[in-house]
Amino acid sequence: MIKLDTKNTWCPGCGNFGVQKALEDAIEKIGVEKTVLVSGIGCHGKMCDYLDVKSVCALHGRAIPVSQGVKIGNSEYNVICSVGDGDTYNEGMEHFVHAAKRNADITLIVHDNRNFALTARQFTATSPRGFVGASTPKGSFEKPLNPLDLAFSCNASFIARGFSSKMDQLTDLIIQGVEHKGFSFIEILQPCVAWFNTFPVYNEKVYQIEGPLSYTEGREKAREWDYESDSPIATGLFYKEEREVEQQNRKEVSVDEILKSKI
Repeated sequence: MIKLDTKNTWCPGCGNFGVQKALEDAIEKIGVEKTVLVSGIGCHGKMCDYLDVKSVCALHGRAIPVSQGVKIGNSEYNVICSVGDGDTYNEGMEHFVHAAKRNADITLIVHDNRNFALTARQFTATSPRGFVGASTPKGSFEKPLNPLDLAFSCNASFIARGFSSKMDQLTDLIIQGVEHKGFSFIEILQPCVAWFNTFPVYNEKVYQIEGPLSYTEGREKAREWDYESDSPIATGLFYKEEREVEQQNRKEVSVDEILKSKI
């Protein structure tokens, strides 16, 4: 077991418990010694405190470039980047876009509770219109972002969605993501019982697909639910493509070569 005895401070019933169990099982299967876990800032960031695995806690929104640095410097490691929706789709959006675009060989799992929970309920990019929170007392007027649709736009080579209550499926998706060579993006529907309890909706609407699908079919399926409507919510592997990864394009050069190069 890689679960530590550290006191857990998540709210009772938090969806993060399911994510932790799935991640724990996945890491034990892929190998603890060859895995590095990188987290951002938010409730999800405590994951590094609860699992006995090599880990790095990055700044808010900066976990993705840190993960890329770890992978470039230690290509033999499986790098799992554990982040939140506010951490990634707000502060870290530019890093998400470019890591997907260049097919960085990391596995990104996003705990999407659709609010800034650690700082007591502010809206994020995936909060629905009308979301009442500390920063939007009259309700948010913005249409939510669809992260899967964005991942397709950024040419991500592995696109999936899981649900924290479906731990077996989520474990399998994480393992598949780690085994995939390239940028693996796994959006996780992770209800926040304190500030935005989406368990009733997800328990009714979530269903599993058998993937991967073709690019066209996968993107169509990703657009089925727009993060605020009453549509069914698909989970599973939407798309997968084998192509050259970022690290394969990098060439080792000496400091002298860099200094002598013409800019």
